[in-house]
Amino acid sequence: MPNNLGYLHMKVSTVGVIGAGQMGNGIAHVMAIAGYQVQIHDIDQGALDALPSRIAKNMDRQVKSGKISRDEKEFALRRIQITNEIVSLGHSDLIIEAATEDERTKQKIFDSLLPHIQNHTILTSNTSSISITRLASRTDRPEKFLGFHFMNPVPVMQLVELIRGIATDQETYDICFEVVESLGKTAASAEDFPAFIVNRILMPMINEAVYTLYEGVGSVEAIDQSMKLGANHPMGPLELADFIGLDTCLAIMNVLHDGLADTKYRPCPLLTKYVEAGWLGQKTQRGFYDYRGEVPLPTR
Repeated sequence: MPNNLGYLHMKVSTVGVIGAGQMGNGIAHVMAIAGYQVQIHDIDQGALDALPSRIAKNMDRQVKSGKISRDEKEFALRRIQITNEIVSLGHSDLIIEAATEDERTKQKIFDSLLPHIQNHTILTSNTSSISITRLASRTDRPEKFLGFHFMNPVPVMQLVELIRGIATDQETYDICFEVVESLGKTAASAEDFPAFIVNRILMPMINEAVYTLYEGVGSVEAIDQSMKLGANHPMGPLELADFIGLDTCLAIMNVLHDGLADTKYRPCPLLTKYVEAGWLGQKTQRGFYDYRGEVPLPTR
């Protein structure tokens, strides 16, 4: 919970988002709806070009469901600027890195940012598993560095994990807690251990579902039906893995296995094989399901 001592601290008005993929565009979307001025950066010009229509389409769903008005949508879209120059994010009060789940990539991003940001700028990462303490230690402001982990899809999911590194100060946490509240979401405070809370619990379940498939206990369809109808899960674990991305699931399992040195976190060989094949789920049209037809079909 935030500190209620009543001191005045920085109010965030400008937010920089790094990465225009599934998570980055969702983060920009909810930040703009909440009234923040947003700049979003990506090195992929194609991703940036597709961003305005992608966000507008997602906002249209909210207009249709009555969650926002058409005017709110139009004002929010005007608050979003796109840039292929990371220098442009330097004026931001808060920067949220939402690049691929690879530690070296994230370190390079923060290295390139540091010469351009302001003294008060808070740096955060949307990482789902990588050590916040380790990422922060590579910057000039570990006390102003926090894990800011949104759930996917960002406009729909209500939870944000806030993860303090060993050096993160209370003011930084409080500021980010207030930002989460301003989005109409709920913040869960997590300690900086591999995969934090949600993925520490979720990914081993998905990995066990893959083992269940690998060992022939059940088919893709039987496993997903069992968990949906037998445990009341909205999505089966293999369907969910395809939605998340099998490469992301494997990366998180490797972080758990390496970080906790426990064999119960060993990634299933079948999960590794799917990733090696480039069958990463919905984003590549094939994973545990084949999405190239009118109806997704199990691949095993």
